[in-house]
Amino acid sequence: MNGKYETHEHDVLIIGAGGAGLRAAIEALTQGARVAVVCKSLLGKAHTVMAEGGIAAAMANVDQADNWRVHFRDTMRGGKLLNNWRMAQIHAQEASDRVRELEQWGALFDRTEDGRILQRAFGGHTFKRLCHVGDRTGLEMIRTLQDRGVQMGFDVYMECAVTRLLKDGERIAGAFAYWRENGRFVVFKAKSVVLATGGIGKAWPITSNSWEYTGDGMALAYEAGADLMDMEFVQFHPTGMVWPPGVQGILVTEAVRGEGGTLRNRSGERFMERYDPRKMELSTRDVVARAIYTEVKEGRGTEHGGAFLDISHKPPEYVKRKLPSMYHQFLELADVDITKGPMEVGPTCHYMMGGVKVEAETAAASVAGLFAAGEAAAGLHGSNRLGGNSLSDLLVFGRIAGLAATEHAKKTAMPTIDAGQVEAAEREMLAPFERKGGESPYTVHADLQDTMQKLVGIFRTEDDLRSAMTQIAKLKERSQRLAVSGSRMFNPGWHLSRDLQAMLTVSEAVTRSALARRESRGAHSRIDYPNLDAAWGKQHNLIANRSGNMELRQTPVIDMPEELKLLVAEEKGAA
Repeated sequence: MNGKYETHEHDVLIIGAGGAGLRAAIEALTQGARVAVVCKSLLGKAHTVMAEGGIAAAMANVDQADNWRVHFRDTMRGGKLLNNWRMAQIHAQEASDRVRELEQWGALFDRTEDGRILQRAFGGHTFKRLCHVGDRTGLEMIRTLQDRGVQMGFDVYMECAVTRLLKDGERIAGAFAYWRENGRFVVFKAKSVVLATGGIGKAWPITSNSWEYTGDGMALAYEAGADLMDMEFVQFHPTGMVWPPGVQGILVTEAVRGEGGTLRNRSGERFMERYDPRKMELSTRDVVARAIYTEVKEGRGTEHGGAFLDISHKPPEYVKRKLPSMYHQFLELADVDITKGPMEVGPTCHYMMGGVKVEAETAAASVAGLFAAGEAAAGLHGSNRLGGNSLSDLLVFGRIAGLAATEHAKKTAMPTIDAGQVEAAEREMLAPFERKGGESPYTVHADLQDTMQKLVGIFRTEDDLRSAMTQIAKLKERSQRLAVSGSRMFNPGWHLSRDLQAMLTVSEAVTRSALARRESRGAHSRIDYPNLDAAWGKQHNLIANRSGNMELRQTPVIDMPEELKLLVAEEKGAA
């Protein structure tokens, strides 16, 4: 490597500064590593702040009968047993400790009468187990982790986007990135890399996800030769705002239903009785999202194509205290007072259960020196995530990834990076400036979103998915002709042309996997295969990069030990 590029050396490089990235950074610092955190936007802007409802942990502060076994069982059932059971076990066992740790670091939670952390009900959870701060839990979590990390002293590289992972033979050697502000390139050398880049929602037009969510981490891992798993499982949150158009997709927290909100169609009927008479509004997200979608499709939707969610039967002060963000969100954005009338809501692309395939004990990917945690990693949630499990996932597996990445770094020499890889990464980034009269990244992105919304949405069919594969192939060809004008300073078109490559990769992976899985399970609903298939319940779809071609293969679901099988089978009839 010559001195042509700004270069930084660290033991552990963490890409992403949300809950998982910050928790990994804190752990790596605790273990004595030199840590860098790279984030695409500003520190504190991470998408974790959008997590409103709470952190799922079996602390038994409200329901004494709760314990990790019940939490484990709920998680496995929610994921329709496609989860990595060991991840679900570790998660259920460690979540409470991670919450207590946050509390020790200064997080302020809502309290029970006797001063313990208050917990609320959420869909799919047997007991009240969501530790919360009103409906701003994610914000408090990021504030706490960030203060802790800054105090401990990690290096933060803000508004810096990673475009390629660099390798030394078969192992990870660092990353190539650029400063979004001035377009200058930067090289990070590192012994271990942790991907904590979140999800893929911006491949759909209606999403609760922020602009950063373009599947970067999954695409980086795929390009570097790591396996992706369970990519067909994309969760559509049942309740996003539907009106006015400018706010379409913005999340309406499940806490509204957890605190007693009811769902009704245009004729005032409480329709969840038809879809899940036992759990009603607190059914799992896949069930509620499909219910609202079906009501709208069959002509019982609201004026703007959604359903009514109503909490106005509760006292106004209660609503404002329990759901302060929702109260202000609807008042300011939709001119609706939720203490007086219903909200209009509809499904919005929300969360990715699939992602980088990792080991339960170490969060290690299938490439040496690469780790992943949080939404970028697959396994914990199986085919459908329960609300609140994402925040405890960030804490539990963020810590595990930080620890394992540091241990790997301690027994590894600093890798060497050959100049060829870096030059190729630079050429790839500069290419759109050299093309004249090519495609606009904005047009290609809009066409991709249109394809994913119409053909790879809540309900899927063979014909739609085949059609989507054809469309994505055409879009990939068009993306090779992207052209941007102007300079590298503050150039959003250029940023998008890069993000688009990642979105095309993950969109193809989702579609390919959805086409292969001929059953309906969790968040993956095939109209042409409406039932669970026992054979498919025993296998994951894996996606790998084989010399530039996307290859799909199946791998068996890891068998659960007998005592855990008995746990999951308890009250099977009631499930």
